[in-house]
Amino acid sequence: MFQNRMGGWMKAAKLLKEKVDRREITTGLLATDLLFVEMVEYCQRSGIDYLIADQEHGVHSDDLVARVCALGRMVDFPVLIRTIDTAYSTIRRAIDRGPCGFLLPGIESAVDLDRVRDSIYLPPRGNRRPGGPGNYWVSDFTYNTWKHEVEDDFIVLPQIETRTGLDHAEEIAGHEITTAIAIGPYDLSADLGVCSEMDHPDMKAAVEVIRKAGEKSGKTMWRIGDGSVLAKEGFHFLCIGEPMAMLKNEMARANKAAQDVKV
Repeated sequence: MFQNRMGGWMKAAKLLKEKVDRREITTGLLATDLLFVEMVEYCQRSGIDYLIADQEHGVHSDDLVARVCALGRMVDFPVLIRTIDTAYSTIRRAIDRGPCGFLLPGIESAVDLDRVRDSIYLPPRGNRRPGGPGNYWVSDFTYNTWKHEVEDDFIVLPQIETRTGLDHAEEIAGHEITTAIAIGPYDLSADLGVCSEMDHPDMKAAVEVIRKAGEKSGKTMWRIGDGSVLAKEGFHFLCIGEPMAMLKNEMARANKAAQDVKV
């Protein structure tokens, strides 16, 4: 019923992919420490393009994430999930919550993405067994409907966070389910032996390896960090922060501004 009235599960994903494909500045948030349903509205009113519910490091319940995804579908706003891993059981449970896509941690090879693909696709292309809140948003449960209304536009952002992943960047970028190739900058810097040194030559070289791997497959690179800096470097598919960190920084700025007033 919702599919016909509101455009379906993947309308928001299509809109996001189209904006990325136009190479327009596309911004999102990674909600790790704080997530609530109304955050979807706050993001939309702020001009943010998408939201990622972090279930790798965040402690958000599955029920909360499902409700955030549901509101996103209602208002055609893309909500993705960062999963804790890429095990079959993790992926199929996560897609049942009804997201537009996944940010996948620690991807090291095409084999990892094969497993994810098989967890997203129904037989005969994969092994998914659908259920849960996501089922509310397809017009029927036939194979072709799942393929056209969900699988064909599902967003997958594999994060390269290790030397091994870096060595296999081209096959990761070129995989059939990869929408854009992504980086996990902190974990990658640690694995490279330059923990948190984002300006270190080894990190800059790693970014270029990932960027070029994406370009070779005709795909862009997803970056997380200071949006204005990354945009000036030529990146356009951006995650510009974590809401609680942004709130903390704004509180500190406002407090300092008040304290600096001479009375």
